[in-house]
Amino acid sequence: MTSQIIKKSFRLKVSKSIGEVSALYYSPQKAECIMTFAHGAGAGMKNKFMEEASFALAGQGIATLRFNFPYMEKGKKVPDSKPVCAATISSAAEKASKLCPKLPVVASGKSFGGRMTSTAASEGLLPGIKGIVFFGFPLHAPGKPSSDRAEHLFKVNVPMLFLQGSRDALASLDLLKPLCKKLGRNAELFVFDGADHSFHVSKSNELKDSDIIELMCKEIKRWLSVK
Repeated sequence: MTSQIIKKSFRLKVSKSIGEVSALYYSPQKAECIMTFAHGAGAGMKNKFMEEASFALAGQGIATLRFNFPYMEKGKKVPDSKPVCAATISSAAEKASKLCPKLPVVASGKSFGGRMTSTAASEGLLPGIKGIVFFGFPLHAPGKPSSDRAEHLFKVNVPMLFLQGSRDALASLDLLKPLCKKLGRNAELFVFDGADHSFHVSKSNELKDSDIIELMCKEIKRWLSVK
């Protein structure tokens, strides 16, 4: 499997003022689409989850373009402002379309990265994308149920797939399910029983973490096939 994946690392230019960030491109020999993949707030693009998911997505015919946000590139802990994050994601989407000019571009992100991706889309900064995939949308802070972070989603005009764990402390299903219904045909929710915000499952679960990743990548493949 590893030998069948094309891997490229390069510098992604965001803007003159923001500078460049590191980026990773993984693709199967015959990709059917390319997906930008933004990391969460606390771990960069090379974290274990994103690495494993990128391999699994390649197995489903989906190329990925991962990248660091500027703050992560500089080794800082405090995330960049929304405009900086949005500009970085926009640059990644542009690069994805140049890497695979004949393929549809989908945007995605883990937690914070997903929220910043939909924020960019809501502001019209991702005009060419066909949809957005959320790997654990952070609807609210732990222990503080609210839907305030979701207001911008009603301005997103492309299909959205929410991949969520049933034990996600950052997204109460009592709030997320009705939210997806309000978003209408634009949103689809798939829940992984027993998984937390990082898609970890307990040892007593019949599925392993790696099984969850495989399942979510198959779900993305299915979702893309009907969009």
